[in-house]
Amino acid sequence: MSSAPDLPVVAVIGGGFTGTAFALHLTASSAGKVRIVVFEPRDRLGAGLAYSTTDAAHRINVPAGRMSVYPDDPESFLRYLATTDEHVTDAQLIGRDGQPYPRRLVFGDYVAAEIAPLLSSGTVEHRQADVVSIRRSGQDWLVTDSTGGQLRAQFVVLAASHPSPALLRPLLPFKNHPKLVSDVTIPAALEAIAPDDRVLILGNGLTAADVVASLEKRGHRGIIQSVSRRGLRSRGHAPVVQEPFGDFTSQPAKTASALLRHIRRSIDDARAYGLTWHAVLDAVRGQAFAIWRALPVVERRRIVRLARPFWDAHRFRIAPQVEDALDRAIATERLTLRAASLKQVVQQGDGFAVTLAGRGVSGTETLDFDAIVVTTGPAHNHILQSQPFLRQLAEDGHISACETGLGIACDLDAQALDGRGAPVDTLFIAGPLARGTFGELMGLPQVTEHAVFVAGKVAQATDAAHAPSPDTARHQNANPHSRRLAV
Repeated sequence: MSSAPDLPVVAVIGGGFTGTAFALHLTASSAGKVRIVVFEPRDRLGAGLAYSTTDAAHRINVPAGRMSVYPDDPESFLRYLATTDEHVTDAQLIGRDGQPYPRRLVFGDYVAAEIAPLLSSGTVEHRQADVVSIRRSGQDWLVTDSTGGQLRAQFVVLAASHPSPALLRPLLPFKNHPKLVSDVTIPAALEAIAPDDRVLILGNGLTAADVVASLEKRGHRGIIQSVSRRGLRSRGHAPVVQEPFGDFTSQPAKTASALLRHIRRSIDDARAYGLTWHAVLDAVRGQAFAIWRALPVVERRRIVRLARPFWDAHRFRIAPQVEDALDRAIATERLTLRAASLKQVVQQGDGFAVTLAGRGVSGTETLDFDAIVVTTGPAHNHILQSQPFLRQLAEDGHISACETGLGIACDLDAQALDGRGAPVDTLFIAGPLARGTFGELMGLPQVTEHAVFVAGKVAQATDAAHAPSPDTARHQNANPHSRRLAV
């Protein structure tokens, strides 16, 4: 076998779940014929933002039996869970549906355990640093990190996380206020909120639900108002396991409205079989790639602009334990969900006077709050400005924003599209940032499958790019001591 310096180098930018899953599967696909270097500032690979939280209220959103880094081995995480003491130490491990929903940190532990042997053997290298620059250097890429280190790579895979939520304009003057929590992923972000504080949560999705559950666990007693434009709350899981119901690919919809009508008809049909809407949405999720590809770009944009909040509320379901926390807060009138938009925020003592405009009603209402928590979701429109290396790649013309506004543009081989729309054959997009092309890349099973897909594409590319030329092959056959790759 060639020594490590002779191997083509694949630089993976981001060592959360996506980047780690990609590295695992590239190792299997390439049979040790590549050098894999993962850039991740955290001290371990696999957890990322989602699975590094230490908050005990933060749980995986689907049963453990559906969480795995291996699509063909769905019970991998369940087996790992059985080796831990979570069944003893976590009194809320089992949801009311009888399924385990462990703390997210435990899933992060599992992914870290899967990659650990590859790190120990040197098959995968972890550079514990942020990437600050990625520039072309001849046919290669020169990756510079925050420690000043540089790596020359033949292939780069962008597996970065979503950008943080963007502050709404009325909140900008208060961006340094101690009671404005603009990023709940920061450790101890909620510590500034006192038990009796009146809290405004901007957003009603999964993150907002986590905030309510976290505040309850911290002993918070004050009132909470959770506000979004449509007032939709995250939904829970079906009462019993159901198979996906509905065919959305035989005659795929060509418009957003036709797709919506098809979904509604399928929900009505499902009721006749004793099924809930969950089964239909699961079918849509499973067939999402074909559905998405059949829609013209203008219709995809309509879905993102108009239907995405409804999709997110039904698709991204909360664990039963978190749903119970929401229900308790609503039943005791500690939590109110509202459909409204933020109009104005002014200083009121140590807190805020917030003016809201209710959806479908005239006039505004001004309320006093002691703290504001922002959970409006990733600022997808700002992805190319969210990190220095992405901004620089865009300025150099190597990447562009997805035309749907959901991430970074790429083709069906996951190759990044440059500023002219042409594929960059050595630069790949893995995970949720490729959502605009592939349709559904937010749930972990889909992210895992995409990691396998991209790993296969990169393995093919490394084989093709670094296979010996006919002349080199003849020379190597004549001289067995010459085994260096033609690069």
